[in-house]
Amino acid sequence: MWSQTQITLQPRPRGVHLVTGEVLDALDQLEIFSVGLCQLFIRHTSASLTLGENASPDVRDDTRSWLDAAVPESFPWTHTLEGDDDMPAHIKSMITGPSLLLPIANGSLALGTWQGIYLCEHRDHGGPRSLIATLSGESTSGA
Repeated sequence: MWSQTQITLQPRPRGVHLVTGEVLDALDQLEIFSVGLCQLFIRHTSASLTLGENASPDVRDDTRSWLDAAVPESFPWTHTLEGDDDMPAHIKSMITGPSLLLPIANGSLALGTWQGIYLCEHRDHGGPRSLIATLSGESTSGA
């Protein structure tokens, strides 16, 4: 069985944001899968997805600080037409990646106790972000 959903995440400022709840709220069909996979893909080149610790906001702050230090805006970038934060955002999204592949078990994402889905917003004003969620597996009815 297959299901695909487009998810629009609310606009957020630059940073690393826990979006597990927002993603789960949009996955109406998740509960019918007994076993399977959920692939999340972000349709942008200046934002990314990753899995991280879901309890302490310090982890998200430290992740953003590290990414900002590793990929500085002050570097002599050639691609600057869309602002000083654009090319560093592209590099950061290449480092962290555009997609996640997550297991489904008994109608839920089978995440670890301390795992959450992060939206890494690499632009100062990125706007709403679009995800494609593709679910595949066996339904509870055996289809």
